[in-house]
Amino acid sequence: MTTLKAGDSFPGDVTFSYIPYTEESGDITACGIPVSYNASKEWADKKVVLFSVPGAFTPTCSVSHLPGYIQNRTQLKEKGVDIVAVIAFNDPFVMSAWGKANKITDDSILFLSDPDAKFSKSIGWADAASGRTGRYALVIDHGKVTYADIETERGSLKKSGADAVLASL
Repeated sequence: MTTLKAGDSFPGDVTFSYIPYTEESGDITACGIPVSYNASKEWADKKVVLFSVPGAFTPTCSVSHLPGYIQNRTQLKEKGVDIVAVIAFNDPFVMSAWGKANKITDDSILFLSDPDAKFSKSIGWADAASGRTGRYALVIDHGKVTYADIETERGSLKKSGADAVLASL
């Protein structure tokens, strides 16, 4: 269990679970089919912002954290970001519904599941008490971590919010 830090390579074995948005399953009550999303492969030649939340549909995550990224999608793209992704310990069905509830019907933000907080635990950023993913943000630029920080204050977005990540780019 090693915490990722700026200058590190992004691990080569990171896979999340994901339900790609389709018009056929666009209704919030419709279920798509989960697929594996090999982040290590998909992100190897891209600039990526990955932010993690303790849970979909939870207060800080839904009211402040995710909305900051939704509102700043254009500014992130202008800074050269190819992919914005959010992870939580929730299953892919909940993550898909969270994207639909927030009217994300394209790939401007990927809603990925970190089952059992496997990735977050591997970097030491899962909550020990709950087993959930921590609240953190990473910037990965062509396989190299250029920004990595975790919130230590409950409900804070000083390190993992869109404004902090934009300032780091």
